[in-house]
Amino acid sequence: MPIIINEKIKRIMKELVEKVAALYADFAKDANAQIENGNKAAGTRARKASLEIEKAMKEFRKASLEASKK
Repeated sequence: MPIIINEKIKRIMKELVEKVAALYADFAKDANAQIENGNKAAGTRARKASLEIEKAMKEFRKASLEASKK
């Protein structure tokens, strides 16, 4: 029997996937700037982005677990 995901949870999960993708793009840009150019400010931004990615991934996991209960 297929799992029917609540529309609200489905929307939240979709938004989180988009958020993680955007955060990762920022992280990759800043991490490369630090690696290639030694840009310390970019390194700080990359570390901040990694923390935001971690938070968004935890939110996604929570929503995913909620969806699997339905």
